[in-house]
Amino acid sequence: MNTLTLSRFTPITLSQTHKWMLLASVCIFALALLSIGYGPAGWDWRLAIAWLAPEYFNQFDALQINVVMQIRLPRFVLAVLVGLILAQTGAATQALCRNPLADPSIIGISAGAAMVAVAFIALSAQFNFNAQLYLPYASFLGALGVTSLVYFIAKQQGQINITTLILVGVAINALAFAIIGLLSFFADDSALRLINYWTMGSLGGASWSTIIQAAPLLLISLIGLWRLKEPMNLLLIGESQAQYLGVDTNKLKLYVIILVALGVGAVVALTGLIGFVGLVVPHIARLMVGPHLRNMLPLCMLIGVVVLLLSDWLARIVIMPAELPIGIITALLGAPLFIYLIVKNKRGWS
Repeated sequence: MNTLTLSRFTPITLSQTHKWMLLASVCIFALALLSIGYGPAGWDWRLAIAWLAPEYFNQFDALQINVVMQIRLPRFVLAVLVGLILAQTGAATQALCRNPLADPSIIGISAGAAMVAVAFIALSAQFNFNAQLYLPYASFLGALGVTSLVYFIAKQQGQINITTLILVGVAINALAFAIIGLLSFFADDSALRLINYWTMGSLGGASWSTIIQAAPLLLISLIGLWRLKEPMNLLLIGESQAQYLGVDTNKLKLYVIILVALGVGAVVALTGLIGFVGLVVPHIARLMVGPHLRNMLPLCMLIGVVVLLLSDWLARIVIMPAELPIGIITALLGAPLFIYLIVKNKRGWS
């Protein structure tokens, strides 16, 4: 199976990259109007901007403005942040492992973060502490531990063995969900509802307080991985070559592992498990502009936002007035697309 290399792509002009980024930005704007202006009472695009200057929109009462400000707008902001993080950490994980099959959910990072978060939820009643205060940091520790474990087990003679990587990820996913099932027996009814929320993912719990609480971890991950895109780009051609070009690969891999764990842990604490975004979105961006992270990473992050906003909107309308877990929507969208990509490229991967 071929690994990601810079030598196999045809250079894409800057104007073409900007064209795709502009198209993604237009999609985000359109989905923002739907996300903020749409609700059980119907859709009105003016609601999406009425909160900016409510005095100019007298047709909306204070209750409608408050619903937008306290429910729809936090949900939109959370979807944007989650889309950015999942797409960026997926691309960073693939660059770290130099393989297109690497992903925080596939190799068990998300499951490890969810396992620790569920443990805090299930045991909070027995030990009388507020689990919500510690969830982002507990999820980070779970994600960091699993990331380190998977990376060091799969590493052989300085290289990542993709077969070992996937097998370890499958084993950790199975172990994590077994522990989550075990913890559910010790949880009360309210904790069981939260556990169900974590395992399928949802943006329904978005609020300004939870976003502000997790914002430091999210911003550190976003900014840190963005600043490391050039060294990660050199890592794609191989560790030895990157070292010859002046990259301290050991420090780089350590920083990437910590930053990926920060981002994934915070996202899992906020939304639960949302799969396939970090796996499929980098593939889409790579097909559009090639694997060079200078072009691919920003487009990948924009597409991640588009996917999250679209999935959240579908989750809200499919069985309205009820709501589907967003993890179901991303799996239904991402799994067939990923199978198509595998079938399309299987000759080149053989």
